[in-house]
Amino acid sequence: MANLNINIGKLQLKNPVMTASGTFGYGTEYSDFMDISRIGGIFVKGTTIRERQGNPYPRMAETPSGMLNAVGLQNKGVDYFIDSIYPTIKDIDTNIIVNVSGSTLEDYIETAEKLNSLDRIPAIELNISCPNVKEGGMAFGTSCISAAQVVKSVRRVYKNELIVKLSPNVTNISEIALAVEAEGADSVSLINTLLGMAINAEKRIPILSTVTGGLSGPAVKPIALRMVWQVANAVKIPVIGLGGIMNAADAIEFMLAGATAIQIGTANFIDPTVSLKVIDGINDYCDRHGYKSVSEIIGALEI
Repeated sequence: MANLNINIGKLQLKNPVMTASGTFGYGTEYSDFMDISRIGGIFVKGTTIRERQGNPYPRMAETPSGMLNAVGLQNKGVDYFIDSIYPTIKDIDTNIIVNVSGSTLEDYIETAEKLNSLDRIPAIELNISCPNVKEGGMAFGTSCISAAQVVKSVRRVYKNELIVKLSPNVTNISEIALAVEAEGADSVSLINTLLGMAINAEKRIPILSTVTGGLSGPAVKPIALRMVWQVANAVKIPVIGLGGIMNAADAIEFMLAGATAIQIGTANFIDPTVSLKVIDGINDYCDRHGYKSVSEIIGALEI
């Protein structure tokens, strides 16, 4: 077997396969289907400073080769997470990473600061790129100035690994990546969902209550792959790739394009054990091609 261990800054992973925020709950929801300690990390659902009810229904829609979601970061807030969720997941033998979102700069700062106290949370993923909330979220991730501002402010108060999740809904994602790297991001994850919409032609109304939402699934993979390749060639910090990864071949493509690790999202809804199959598939690929370590395939694309 190949060595699948990988590092993202100080974050040590037993393999490069992780689950994307919003698609895997808090991890325990999948424990009946698989040994969740086998995966490299779990990005828990988006957490905000206060409880959020999310957007009105309907807020999900199936699309060709993908899905739209406009859940709107429904969660019970960071204090509830600390008091009620953290005790149930802290002993899972994998990296538990909290996705942090906010409507204001102060929201991000306060939420990140509170998470400093949790010994078994080695990193946060700063979500400055959510396309399905009406305020904040994506607004911070669509300009270099605002993206840099929120990262700089959080970096001042957060002591552990800081992963910044980037929006694909921009003109030049490499510029945003460079801006957050300059302000202290330890790594970047990309892409978040693409802004899209769906229409009920018979009723002449939008399918989603919010009209627009975030597109994910296989349909976004070529765009995500291109953006990961661009960013990996622009920054010096590790890149975590996601967007339409459905199997091991997809994951390997992202790593060849320069991703140090990957996240699986929409595929979890189709097959709750997909991440284990991707781990096995990456190992098989390394064995077939004579790689002793998975790190050898990172950025190994020949152009």
